[in-house]
This record gives sequence, C-alpha cells and structure tokens, in this order.
Amino acid sequence: MAKRHVGIPGLNPPEKKCDDPLCPWHGTLSVRGQLLRVRVEDLKMNRAAVVVHEYLHYNPKYKRYERRRTKKHVRVPPCIDVKPGDEVIIGETRPLAKSISFVVLGKA
Repeated sequence: MAKRHVGIPGLNPPEKKCDDPLCPWHGTLSVRGQLLRVRVEDLKMNRAAVVVHEYLHYNPKYKRYERRRTKKHVRVPPCIDVKPGDEVIIGETRPLAKSISFVVLGKA
C-alpha cells in the first residue's frame, strides 16, 4: 500500500514501510479524537506498548493544579521503532482490543 496522510499537520510518515492493515500510515486505520504526547514505559506485548500520560488537573476547592498520570495501552505499527523512555504522539482510533483504543503515530 502507498503512504497516506493521516490528516494531522506537522506529522510526517515514517521512513520504513509495513503491510500492517492496522497501521494509520500504510493500512486503513483512521485516526480521530484525541491526540496525546506520552512516554513509552513497556514494550512486552506483541505490536503493543504501555505508555504513561501525565497531565495537570485543576482542583477548584484549593484553586491549585495537581499532577496526575494514567497508563494506556497503545498499538505500535511495525514501521515505527520505539523503545522505553521515548516520547511519542498517539492518536485515538476505534477499539482495536479490549484495552487498546490508541495507536502510535510517530516520535515527538
């Protein structure tokens, strides 16, 4: 399949090619919804990873922000090489598994 653009400005396709149907660049997987910048924590699953999303949440009672974090499971296409500690950009997709609804789009 040919490279296609996922519709996100400033995000370029990876150099490697793959024939994965669940790749947003070389397959038919559409990306819609949230875009997040996260840190890769674990890569022990097959074509999937665990990432940590850290964000600030406003507490109106104390008029302060608190730091929060959550772990998400994401799909990693074979054309994108990531390792633990990398900052990546992930995009929301349709549910691909029970706990996977995001896909890695590229390194940040």
